[in-house]
Amino acid sequence: MTAPLPYILILYYSHSGAVAAMAQQIARGVTQVSGIEARLRTVPAVSPVNEATTPKVPATGAVYCTEADFAECSGLALGSPTRFGNMAAAMKYFLDGTGAQWLSGTLINKPAGVFTSTSSLHGGQESTLLSMMLPLLHHGMVFCGLPYSEASLSQTSSGGTPYGPSHHAGPQSNQPLSEHEKLLCQALGKRLATLALQLLPKAAF
Repeated sequence: MTAPLPYILILYYSHSGAVAAMAQQIARGVTQVSGIEARLRTVPAVSPVNEATTPKVPATGAVYCTEADFAECSGLALGSPTRFGNMAAAMKYFLDGTGAQWLSGTLINKPAGVFTSTSSLHGGQESTLLSMMLPLLHHGMVFCGLPYSEASLSQTSSGGTPYGPSHHAGPQSNQPLSEHEKLLCQALGKRLATLALQLLPKAAF
């Protein structure tokens, strides 16, 4: 019986679909590297109504992330739309519940990257990416950004930062990803996959 392939967990929360589209492009980047897989997962929305519940499986898109999905990944791409220059409450709520993984150190020395989408061009893309880095650094992960050797980083007129891919969705949150934004998402996926394989613990002899 062959061992399962390591995987990059692409974990996101998406309200209008832009972050989900970015996640798909990051997955495409991961699949450009042999020997590792992409695993798309999402998190449920947070409701202000105490009695509100969500179905165990979303009606569309990726399934909800489990504790095992999170703990057993070989690398992580974390995505959220911007909420006042910060990650969305749904993603923050999920991360606040990962104390067990922090205590056990399951994510130490694994690569991580972040991505986001905003409705306005200067709506807090970089501060949102920075906010998502912080809990990953506390988990002991190795942060992976985008180097300027990626030509799209200098050529983009919409989203794209050295801290991670970003997208300008427009006032109605309906603008599709630009070609530069797609390429930067794919570049992050490919870089995470490459680093994850390099950082995998060597088998003991």
